[in-house]
Amino acid sequence: MSAKLIKHSKSLVNGKEILTYELEYPRMVHAELMTHRLFSRNAASSRAIPAKKLMDLVKNSCAKPAEWGLNQAGMQAKGIHKYPWLCDMVWTMASRLAIFSAKCLQKLGLHKQIVNRGLEPYQNIKTVVTFTEGDNWFWLRDHKDADPTIQKLAREMWEAKECSIAQELDVGEYHLPYVGTYKCPEYGNVMYYLENEDQTDLTTEEAIKVSTSCCAQVSYRVLDNSAEKASKIYNQLVTMTPVHASPFEHVATPMPDPYFADGHSYEDLAEGEHLDWKGNVWSGNLMGWTQYRQTIPNNACWDYKSKE
Repeated sequence: MSAKLIKHSKSLVNGKEILTYELEYPRMVHAELMTHRLFSRNAASSRAIPAKKLMDLVKNSCAKPAEWGLNQAGMQAKGIHKYPWLCDMVWTMASRLAIFSAKCLQKLGLHKQIVNRGLEPYQNIKTVVTFTEGDNWFWLRDHKDADPTIQKLAREMWEAKECSIAQELDVGEYHLPYVGTYKCPEYGNVMYYLENEDQTDLTTEEAIKVSTSCCAQVSYRVLDNSAEKASKIYNQLVTMTPVHASPFEHVATPMPDPYFADGHSYEDLAEGEHLDWKGNVWSGNLMGWTQYRQTIPNNACWDYKSKE
């Protein structure tokens, strides 16, 4: 299990922070993470990963519960089993049976979107998560009554946040996961975006493409952050019908004015923005930050008609 805080930014306009994590955790608690609707997320897909590769992942890195809790009534376990090695052995044996079953299904000629499903209880899943509002997540999941596995994940995320210093961004400067950024004081604190360790400078448009491409690539657990690969994936995402827009949710820039001042009205809301009862302005599921997804035409469907 790991929780890497790969991008941490703070708006110079309103002080709101935005965080992007690259997480790896047992898929058995993925559904619980998905219940937090203020999260933007892209996760490794069982439909995208080759069956052989997923079998090897389960064999060499089998996902297991954080604790072997003893049975009692209710949702929480009571105490820990005195023979954790035996619990571990039985669980591992079950994963080997799942691999055997997957191989049998594969020999029957079935597609990986079916073959891989039986491996999911023993799979570690990789997920990119971005949010501005994480308090409810930590309140619920970093708690003694939470599932010990997701509790451990939440604690690692909190520790990573506490050890991080946010980079301050102004309007028009972008929070870009997987893209290096720096400001040069000698040149008026202009923001520069970097492609890789070679320190190749990118334009803002190129940097957005690299970032969204890398967030999309988590679906199949590989990463190519080259500008050439990014442009190809970016174009595929925006030209598809329907548009595959979720990777664009991780990119954002500070709102110029997060609150309505005198003379403003609901007509001042941009596409994808809404006002909550406290007067905060949201763009999609981000508060105080303009989410890049909301700037893409047809990023969601609002008039679907069933095919005859």
